[in-house]
Amino acid sequence: MLRFIAKRVGLALLVALTVSFISFILLYLSGDPATALAGEGASATDIESIRALYGFDRPMMTQYLSWLLNALSGDFGESYYFKLPVATLLADRLSVTMLLGVCGISFALLTAVPLGVMAAIRPNSIIDRVALFLSVAGQAMPSFWFGLILIVLFSIKLQWLPASGAATWRHFIMPTVVLGYYAMPAIMRLTRAGMLDVLSSDYIRTARAKGASEGRVLFKHALRNAIIPVVSLAAVQMGFMLGGSIVVESIFALHGAGYLAYESIARNDLPTVQALILIFSMFYICFTFLADVLNAWLDPRMRSA
Repeated sequence: MLRFIAKRVGLALLVALTVSFISFILLYLSGDPATALAGEGASATDIESIRALYGFDRPMMTQYLSWLLNALSGDFGESYYFKLPVATLLADRLSVTMLLGVCGISFALLTAVPLGVMAAIRPNSIIDRVALFLSVAGQAMPSFWFGLILIVLFSIKLQWLPASGAATWRHFIMPTVVLGYYAMPAIMRLTRAGMLDVLSSDYIRTARAKGASEGRVLFKHALRNAIIPVVSLAAVQMGFMLGGSIVVESIFALHGAGYLAYESIARNDLPTVQALILIFSMFYICFTFLADVLNAWLDPRMRSA
């Protein structure tokens, strides 16, 4: 197990380094940052002064290595737009996005996994059809439209929940539902398919023939094996939630890291964009690593992979 973890850690570090290099290069190749900072009507002298001030005149590899060494020490530079250290901006905004992401994936798992299990136990029943309807609706419904519908219903009409802000736990209810409902369809379908496949296995019939209770058969034997691909999918969905929460944060005025990414991209704030890409990538890599370790614990055969 320790050898498996060591191999996964090495692979995760390699992926993180590759992502940081590619994102750095692509951001700077997308346009001249000195020209963007100087603004319209700036003279060539002003542009050259800005290029020298921020070090854009140095070789690209030198800029990347300098940025990487500073980032490893927690120094992501200063925001061009906010005029604050990027690390300070991230510390203020990441907590909102992390809380929203954890609540969203928890809502998705606590809803989708039980529905997927019940749909597999009773295929073609009413529960199975309801699960299928929810899956199709969640796949087809845009997040921004669903969020606006919830605001109109629960904030304007019924006045049960606040429409915006992040002051109390009640402010996170609707954003959690919107973000979690986006991940539900894939998790539900994968759980249902995995349970159907496992329940038809020989060892399940053997367990029942030995007199094992239905609950033991379902949860100890069937679900433990069917949940392995769901763990990997949940890790991927969690990464998507953290990186793709821009729409939800914008609708509900949650000033988290997702909304900060939107502001930074719109204002050509390269240091902040670079830091956000690195942070989101690291979260994604960490969640995938934890999913691999958990799957290896659930299925020892994966440790030799």
